[in-house]
Amino acid sequence: MIPILKTGKIRTLHREQRIPAPLLEVFSFFSEARNLDRITPPWLHFEVLNQTDRELKAGTLIHYELAWHGIPMRWTTLIEEWCPPTKFVDIQLKGPYRLWHHTHSFEACDGGTLIKDAVQYAVPFGALGDFFAGWLVRRDVERIFEYRTKQICAICKAQSL
Repeated sequence: MIPILKTGKIRTLHREQRIPAPLLEVFSFFSEARNLDRITPPWLHFEVLNQTDRELKAGTLIHYELAWHGIPMRWTTLIEEWCPPTKFVDIQLKGPYRLWHHTHSFEACDGGTLIKDAVQYAVPFGALGDFFAGWLVRRDVERIFEYRTKQICAICKAQSL
């Protein structure tokens, strides 16, 4: 469930990517939190610290470290929904956003898999934060997902998904 924010703008990012890999293989790749390191831009200095369950499931917490524009921060994600092999949802409990709600969907198509990302996010400090940093955060989120798309293609071509 996405919380309602009283101030500030909620932005949405949608991405779709088709890759020539089987659905179960793709879902398995995304089921391993440590693979986030492989698809996250190096400029974020991203590192998975730990997770509460050996295998992801609803209720799992994942703890990360990253740096946004040189500012180190910690991020805690909750796996809110877990529906293998077609969907999972993660939300930020602690981190740089006021709201982060990311739905990952997977469907078999044309001998491969269609990956869909739907992210709803909001910057901290309400309308003031949105006015001063909203454009920068929007640009960074788009850059992160562009990088991710390229990395997923490269990993798939190297057949190490």
